[in-house]
Amino acid sequence: MTQIAHLDSRALIRVSGPDARPFLHNLLTQDVETLADGTVRYGALLSPPGRLLFDLFLWGEADGVVLDVAADRREALIQRLLMYRLRSDVQIATLDEAVFAAWDGEAAGFVADPRLSALGGRAWGLHIETTASENDYRAHGIRHGVPDPALDTVPDKTWPIEANFDLLNGIDFHKGCFIGQETASRMHRRGTVKNRMMGLTFDGPPPPFGAEVLNGSLRAGEVLGGRDGSAIALLRVDRLEGELSVDGRPVIAHWPEWVPRDAG
Repeated sequence: MTQIAHLDSRALIRVSGPDARPFLHNLLTQDVETLADGTVRYGALLSPPGRLLFDLFLWGEADGVVLDVAADRREALIQRLLMYRLRSDVQIATLDEAVFAAWDGEAAGFVADPRLSALGGRAWGLHIETTASENDYRAHGIRHGVPDPALDTVPDKTWPIEANFDLLNGIDFHKGCFIGQETASRMHRRGTVKNRMMGLTFDGPPPPFGAEVLNGSLRAGEVLGGRDGSAIALLRVDRLEGELSVDGRPVIAHWPEWVPRDAG
């Protein structure tokens, strides 16, 4: 049975006007110039040093782009976009429509999630009956080892490649300049990433955000957002062999099948 959830944690911004696409194209990690009407891409707005500020789904429209963002960060993103707008002929406004996710089957009106096919589809502005909760959708994402930056990162602390943006189609390394591009491209060219986010399972409630993951006596990472029995963790890829623990509790790290073994 197809699962459909209303994502209360997401909200929308419409960026429109003659300069909307070039304006966003020069800011975001994703190619906005070639974004077709009705299609969706995944990207981010980084800080100038290259750390993750906002994760975004970008929906193409005839006169601009609709941004699907974390609801509690929407106003902060609007203020950031207004700061960068300068003389660009763009209009930036909230859009009060619902955001939905569908998985474990197909649903009319949904577009494939650009990050990973296993995540299902995404839509906004529909009037449909839901069959699952947002918590169910969160569990689905954790099972596939896909982080939710709104829950699993602290703004301006995480490198986007640590959150697997390079593997989840979140960065177009061929599009040219964007804010934070120099650092992101340098990490990508080096081809070695010390830390990556992936799923963690355990018995009982999740450890606190930031709790240390140990491999014996060695630090192996930290727990991020979670729920009973599972969480996302930022882990050192060279310290996953052996017995892992958090606060004396055994935990198991799950290397996602979509992450190449040489991606560390």
